[in-house]
Amino acid sequence: MQGIATVIKLVAVFAAATMLGRWFLDEIKMSTIRKEPWHKPYLSLPGLIMLAVIFLLPVLIWIIKSSG
Repeated sequence: MQGIATVIKLVAVFAAATMLGRWFLDEIKMSTIRKEPWHKPYLSLPGLIMLAVIFLLPVLIWIIKSSG
């Protein structure tokens, strides 16, 4: 039973990551069509979420490892 819960959690994380990635890719495509600067998609909501994850994930892993 615990294995099924783990699989459901993994599928949920992968689905969320896929949706965020596609949303960000759409922002990049729209920015290219509008001929905006290269950094403009990174200032959109999906871009900021991705940047926050990239910068905060190592910090969270470090905190979890140091507290254990």
